[in-house]
Amino acid sequence: MIDPAAEQANESAIDDTPPRIQEDRLWADKGWTAKVLKNEDDEGWAVAMTPDGESEPALVGPWTMGRDKKNPKPLDANAFATLVKTASEVIMRHEQQAHAALHKSTKVAVRNGRVKVLLDIVPDEDEPYAELSAVDDDGEELARQRVAASFRFNHDVASAWVAAGYPKLEQS
Repeated sequence: MIDPAAEQANESAIDDTPPRIQEDRLWADKGWTAKVLKNEDDEGWAVAMTPDGESEPALVGPWTMGRDKKNPKPLDANAFATLVKTASEVIMRHEQQAHAALHKSTKVAVRNGRVKVLLDIVPDEDEPYAELSAVDDDGEELARQRVAASFRFNHDVASAWVAAGYPKLEQS
């Protein structure tokens, strides 16, 4: 026979989900913590949104004063949901920008279709580099070579590389 108390203790030991907190100035739920802080720059208040497991907030923004014009407005379910949505969007935009900075592409017209030229930067701490590649309309790789992470990639450079038959480029 299974001891229900032991089973419950075992489940809570396995479940490492942070506790749900719903206080006026601190709200934690759904993987996020909202904390209302005194704004050091002025007389107002700010709210910091921090994802679980992170030490730094993903978003810090102004927070509304309460009716007494002295203390902050208390956090509530609607405000928390809006803050979670906004902070999630900020993280998503940051990830998209980081991806766009590391992965660039352009399409070059050729006699029998188009060639997609890609530059994928590998941000290695010791020796960053990039991979320049070309694929045809069917996804077949036509060329690939390693170039410097600082390689200046644009449509004109890609077109010239394709037109010249994918020569080995300088590592500058």
